[in-house]
Amino acid sequence: MISSGKIITNEIDASELSFEDFKAIVINDYRIAVESRQASLLGRKEVLTGKAKFGIFGDGKEVPQLAMAKVFKNGDWRAGYYRDQTFAFATGISTLKEFFAQLYANPDVDADPASAGRQMNSHFSTRSLNDDGTWKNLTEVKNSSADISTTGGQMARLLGLAYASKLFKQNKELDYLKNFSVNGNEVAFGTIGNGSTSEGVFFEAFNAAGVLQVPMAISVWDDGYGISVPAKYQTTKEDISEILKGFQREEGTNGYEIFKVRGWDYPALCETYLKAIEVCRNEHVPVLIHVTEVTQPQGHSTSGSHERYKSKERLEWEREHDCIVKMREWMIQSAIATKEELDELEDAAKKHVKEVQKEAWNEFLDTIKQEQAEVVRMINNLANGDHGLSKIAAQLASTHDALRKEVVSAARKAIRQSVHVPSAEREILIKWYQDKTSFYTELYNSKLFTEGIESPFNVAQIAAQYSEDGKMLDGREILNACFDANFARDPRLLAFGEDLGAIGDVNQGFAGLQAKYGELRVSDAGIREATIVGQGIGLAMRGLKPIAEIQYLDYLLYGITVLSDDLATLSYRTKAGQKAPLIIRSRGHRLEGIWHSGSPMSMILGSLRGMHICVPRNMTQAAGMYNTLFRSDEPALVIECLNGYRLKEKLPDNVGEFTVPLGKAEIIKEGTDITVVSYGSTLRLVEEAAEELSAFGISLEVIDVQTLLPFDLDHACGKSLQKTNKLLVVDEDVPGGASAFILKNILEDQKGYYLLDGKPQTLAAKAHRAPYGSDGDYFSKPSVDDIIEAAYAMMNEGNPDRYPKLY
Repeated sequence: MISSGKIITNEIDASELSFEDFKAIVINDYRIAVESRQASLLGRKEVLTGKAKFGIFGDGKEVPQLAMAKVFKNGDWRAGYYRDQTFAFATGISTLKEFFAQLYANPDVDADPASAGRQMNSHFSTRSLNDDGTWKNLTEVKNSSADISTTGGQMARLLGLAYASKLFKQNKELDYLKNFSVNGNEVAFGTIGNGSTSEGVFFEAFNAAGVLQVPMAISVWDDGYGISVPAKYQTTKEDISEILKGFQREEGTNGYEIFKVRGWDYPALCETYLKAIEVCRNEHVPVLIHVTEVTQPQGHSTSGSHERYKSKERLEWEREHDCIVKMREWMIQSAIATKEELDELEDAAKKHVKEVQKEAWNEFLDTIKQEQAEVVRMINNLANGDHGLSKIAAQLASTHDALRKEVVSAARKAIRQSVHVPSAEREILIKWYQDKTSFYTELYNSKLFTEGIESPFNVAQIAAQYSEDGKMLDGREILNACFDANFARDPRLLAFGEDLGAIGDVNQGFAGLQAKYGELRVSDAGIREATIVGQGIGLAMRGLKPIAEIQYLDYLLYGITVLSDDLATLSYRTKAGQKAPLIIRSRGHRLEGIWHSGSPMSMILGSLRGMHICVPRNMTQAAGMYNTLFRSDEPALVIECLNGYRLKEKLPDNVGEFTVPLGKAEIIKEGTDITVVSYGSTLRLVEEAAEELSAFGISLEVIDVQTLLPFDLDHACGKSLQKTNKLLVVDEDVPGGASAFILKNILEDQKGYYLLDGKPQTLAAKAHRAPYGSDGDYFSKPSVDDIIEAAYAMMNEGNPDRYPKLY
């Protein structure tokens, strides 16, 4: 049927449909399949002729995706991969025109609502947010979480999308969230290629869904290959459903319902999906639909040809078992349509797809052509007989279908070449370029964060309040009181992780809270960091406020791919169309042992742009950061100090309300001689060193940056250098790790370089992780002695008479 200009599929209910109605639905499905195939064929040509950079398509999967689309309802969610274009067309998640706009990387969000040209083709998503960052009603639309290219990466998020339905169904405190669920009846549909089922995250997510018993429906498109590698090198027994039979539920056990169906059998596919999703939706049982005998007519992508690795016999089999060919044969045999009718339909579909492609291409070029003409005119005006400038203009004018980079590059080159000849015409060109800079930034560099009305920077700053007789508590108790107050305030909050539930986490921050708020809100998870993160992402995308705990910072490595590829890029790759306000809670810094002492901050800073990185020095500061994050809608990682849980701190009277703003560095000790910048556990060592240094007449100004992303937005570090003119950065990361990041921000961004009277110094850990034992820690990470002597040496450099060498 046609809805809002989109041709979508309808569910088939044989008990209610007349044969004529049935015929109409099947013919409409065939039209969708043929148009999708034509889009694949034409899309490949557009890449090979240079109009697009790369193409990856869903040819060969058309018919099974039609069957899946029939049972996909409003409120449901998809976490799939780049083969799902027919499903996207059949559900209305995408259109042919949007498909081509994405292929051409059109940066207009109206042209490509999935990614605003930021993702390659066939990466689908729906827009969950209004322009101000608030949520739309997600129960009224068919939802697709934003695709990523990493194979299997969609599985982690899929778990959370499905788990949300379980929470909405079982936790009646969430009933007021009418825009996110209708009694938890939503199914999360996942798709994956058979080759990608070899990925660890697939097995991790598969097992977790069986444990949790969530409405998750996984479709495996099995074409027998993973690019060029056949199934015999991918999967034991060459059959993923065969080796997963142990997950089949039996009476009295949890588990899966597992289905197997051939990818070219339209009636069987429709029947199978109807049965599978009915179980999944009504019983909240995960299902696996293994779709076999799928073909891939154009090979993996435009980067190569499958003729290189498939035998002639295999290629011939694929031609005979192409799902569209088989559906056509069945329709003729079943008297649903004649050969002539289908010939006519196919011709019309081919013509229609070509018309849509041309329209998308012209719309993509329209704005650029206007810019191209403007720049040619301005450079010609500037040239005034200059042959070099005239050549730049002529070359740009003759560039057929110029891209924006060619237009802007010509303008910049003309500005450079005319640098010695000032003129009004040159100023006009410069102004054009400068004015366009913000426009291009908005097109290509914006929305790393949602920046909506619930941004953490819009959260009111509330100071901590203390009574004179306020209690001194262990740091863990401060955190516990903070979590307790916030869980009582906001039923959307929930937390899960290894050892988090029954025992209240290994450091007791959640002690007693599972008993108070129930297992649905405070729960244990298996040892599965990748899907702990993914579980949080999916929940956050469905309107909840999850805290996903990674027990130690070193273990973040096992979830870093999901954090980096999915969560950190979510707002950017959808241009603020989707958000996941997930908080990752972990603990790190100083502890003993190679896998329990990590401070891999440079890894985090390099891979998690798009998340806030909070590094509180104590649990009170951590509580204030949590209070800020709980009231906002952007993802963050909070790294608590491992050695601070049993240190005494005074309990704020407003422990669940006071806030610590992100990006606000704090001067925790004023001084005049050296600015010392640090964070986390190391700050206590710096403060201790400052006391001994004062006996030498050396005054340290100690700054806690508090968050690394964002970093010192008020430039407190640079302002401090105006007074001290000396900089020491103390950091537990490897040499040149986070300290290099901090130096870049202070010396370059804050212009601190011009304020120094000596070279800046960094004091980091050794290049290896800390070995076991207190001595290992002392000789591997910055100690009080190291800090004292580093600061003293800086003073010796400037005044050796007053501060003679120590050694």
